[in-house]
Amino acid sequence: MKHFSIKNLILAALFLALGILLPMLFHVVGAGSAFLPMHIPVLLCGLICGWQYGALCGFIVPLLSSLFTGMPPIFPTAPAMMLELCAYGVMTGLLYRRAKQNIYVSLIGSMLAGRVVSGLANAVFMGMAGKAYGFSMFLTGAFVTALPGIVIQLIAVPLIVMALEKAHVLEKPRQLA
Repeated sequence: MKHFSIKNLILAALFLALGILLPMLFHVVGAGSAFLPMHIPVLLCGLICGWQYGALCGFIVPLLSSLFTGMPPIFPTAPAMMLELCAYGVMTGLLYRRAKQNIYVSLIGSMLAGRVVSGLANAVFMGMAGKAYGFSMFLTGAFVTALPGIVIQLIAVPLIVMALEKAHVLEKPRQLA
């Protein structure tokens, strides 16, 4: 049991580092907010390591990125992203590892749940900052602007997980009948 905890801790640290580095690379070419590069390592962490590690990774990545790089802005964006990405990490781990749903159900379910959390968190934090935030802004940011990132996540994340499972680097959860 200890071996798997250490393995997951190391993998979670890797995903945390990728969660900081990938956005930096994407922002160099001006493609950060549309491609959602911070989300991919968090989704992978939840799917591969489980909900606890995914939650922690999702909560910490936006904070550390904000402190190290200034992206996302420390307030009001970073706290909302911390809650959103934490939800992604929790939901992917719960749906895929615990509820044994298939990869696509797990990924889409977590992406929807995370966006609901994002909308609620943004409404609160933007309100605290005195900035306007309404339903149309939520839909635009969560789905329209993010569409390229959503497509990338739906293609890349399952391919990475399935490749790791096929290579027996990762044990595939048994699906429920």
